Amino acid sequence: MRKHIKNNVSWVGFIDWELDSFHGDDYSIMNGSSQNAYLIEEEKTVLIDTVWKPHKDGFVENLKKEIDLKKIDAIIVNHGEIDHSGALDSLLEEIPGTPIYCTANAVKSLTGQFHCDDWNFQVVKTGDSYDLGNGKQLVFVEMRMLHWPDSMACYMTGDNILFSNDAFGQHFAVEELFNDLADPCLLEKEAMKYYANILNPFSPLVKRKLEEIIALNLPIDIIAPSHGVVWRDNPLQIVEKYAAWCDRYQEDQITIVYDTMWEATAQLANRLGAYISELSPDTRVKVFNLSKTDKNEIMTEVFRSKAIAVGSPTVGNDILSSVGGWMHFLKSLKFEGKKAAAFGTYGWSGESVKKLQEYLADAGFKVIEPSVLVNWNPTADELDSTKAIAEGLLV
Repeated sequence: MRKHIKNNVSWVGFIDWELDSFHGDDYSIMNGSSQNAYLIEEEKTVLIDTVWKPHKDGFVENLKKEIDLKKIDAIIVNHGEIDHSGALDSLLEEIPGTPIYCTANAVKSLTGQFHCDDWNFQVVKTGDSYDLGNGKQLVFVEMRMLHWPDSMACYMTGDNILFSNDAFGQHFAVEELFNDLADPCLLEKEAMKYYANILNPFSPLVKRKLEEIIALNLPIDIIAPSHGVVWRDNPLQIVEKYAAWCDRYQEDQITIVYDTMWEATAQLANRLGAYISELSPDTRVKVFNLSKTDKNEIMTEVFRSKAIAVGSPTVGNDILSSVGGWMHFLKSLKFEGKKAAAFGTYGWSGESVKKLQEYLADAGFKVIEPSVLVNWNPTADELDSTKAIAEGLLV
């Protein structure tokens, strides 16, 4: 069922309340998601994106109920990832030869995924446009590496709608569709989680692209991304959020992340958290056991933090595999401008803290000198030694 966006523009996507993971199992989804596709019916009828493959048959059938598919003059593919393009093959069985407007890199990704050499690709680049009739156009803007090389956005003149692709989106199911009808706290949380876990590695590119878009001085009444809400109430608020998030974002928060074998490392983590709160009551402190907390939720808190502390016991002359896997993920997100400290425990050998410091430095953190390494269970004095870490992170 279509949802009206503005004038002759409708949403024709899929709201997925049951989706609980994305990118395989690499991104957790707590509040559902959506795959947003849009239908423009001016003198020309244009479809912008489709939905994920599991929902493609329902998507095509629902679209048939809304319009005669043969009236579709063009399909815009802003991004070839399968959650956007998954219904293309089924749709083109119904309307073969329909022109597909996309970037040159999107041709490569779509051909690689669908083996579709016979599709009618029309390659576009920044500044190219498509005439919708009625005095309106779609103007294309390449968004390379936000977050794939093939990504682009398109802007509809006249109605002043930016179809922003993955930028400004969230994995968040909102049946009412619009940002002013969504739970504002959940919306901001999911928008930040999406940025922190997917877009943060490309922050320098985000910053340049935002500057480029702002320089165009386009009137923007609506931002319609590929996932989550459509921004119609003060749509530039999410642009302002991105401008802050892409610039080494941090709040007055310190996040402590650890895993433990027999609770000795957990004792250090909790005492460290208590000392930070004691020394700086206004600083928000979050403490997470990696084995008991979703990794994407933790990473969102790291994104918000000015500093982190990571703890692990020594296992096999190294750190726990749960911490090692998380550290690999941490490095891939390319956080900048944040401090870090290490702590840990050991029984027979004590390499964990040194390893953690190396991994944190390799992930781009400024590693402070104070650290705590405890043999077996910590004594009262050894627990008190975490105060030096707290002081070092707060300076």
